[in-house]
Amino acid sequence: MEQHHNSVTRTPLNSVVVQRRSKSKSYRLSYRSCLGAASRLGLTPALTARRLNTSRRAPKSHNITEKVDAAQLTLLVKTEWQLSYVTPLYQFRHTQLKSYSRQLSAFIAAEKQQGMAVEVEGPQKTFRVSFSLVQGLTESDEDAETVLIQVYSKPVFARQDEPQKPVWSGWLTCINGNPEYLGSLPKDFVCLPLFGSSGAEGLTNLVKSWFQQSFDCCFGPLEISHTSLQWLMALWTNCHNEYSIQHLKMIWTLPAVPPLQVTYTVNSEDAWELWGSVRKGNREREEAEEESSIDIEEVTRFMLGLQSHFYRHFRLDLSAGSLDQVSTALGSAKNNGRIKIANSRYMITTLTLLTECALLKMPI
Repeated sequence: MEQHHNSVTRTPLNSVVVQRRSKSKSYRLSYRSCLGAASRLGLTPALTARRLNTSRRAPKSHNITEKVDAAQLTLLVKTEWQLSYVTPLYQFRHTQLKSYSRQLSAFIAAEKQQGMAVEVEGPQKTFRVSFSLVQGLTESDEDAETVLIQVYSKPVFARQDEPQKPVWSGWLTCINGNPEYLGSLPKDFVCLPLFGSSGAEGLTNLVKSWFQQSFDCCFGPLEISHTSLQWLMALWTNCHNEYSIQHLKMIWTLPAVPPLQVTYTVNSEDAWELWGSVRKGNREREEAEEESSIDIEEVTRFMLGLQSHFYRHFRLDLSAGSLDQVSTALGSAKNNGRIKIANSRYMITTLTLLTECALLKMPI
């Protein structure tokens, strides 16, 4: 092992009137839920389970290149995304995406005219928005289709014939969402709880503002917890036999004055060997079952093994600190909610975990 430490669609056809329904019951319920108050949605039995699953299916390779548009997939896997959670959207219709494109374009133009700073690397002439379906990602009948949003523009001084270029991208998704929760929602609500954005913060805020006004929803930051980062480490390492993870890299912050940042990089074969040792107890069970599963106890033992190895070499107790970032050749994740998926074959596994995190983070 190598270590470095330094202080370094599924919605019915229907028309939508996009305006702020500040007096509607749906808006009051959504608004109250964002403030943490009780709401009708909060009384559904499905919302009482507030813990991350302690067992999940072992990752499987999904060849989604045959189902998902190549250009959309390239964008999804090459970009680092800032995550947020989104409460259910009231009267959102997948059949109205062209209309939403025009409405959000007009909204951004109006805000820009009123002096809102939406410049991206210099002043921009106009903004054009495109909503599109990302078909082929859904895993269950309850999941709503993923929606991709792109904002295009070109600089004020660009040539007339110069095409507009994408300056902001975002998406909303639900992959393997909790079926009990999804089934408990009133029929006018669509659940796409996981939101990823890439681009200027000003444009991100405008897109969120438009969604909130149009669909009576709320956005909130989605940090990736210590436990979720450990799950990603285990799930990605479990894929090594099919696709080399190349390395397992962790960045920790240890309590010191000043705080000590530790970068801990483990060779892929060493990580795989350790993972195999904590999985031995499941071999017989896996042979008897069609689908293998991974339990939180195995994830915990894997982490303890990594920490013990580091302590033997450096006499530093990583368990006293906080895990800030994990990465392999399959992707990277940071506790501040930034995620990059580097391999489409295991995108479903990663998005399933993040969908679960988003649903648990929502205040309803």
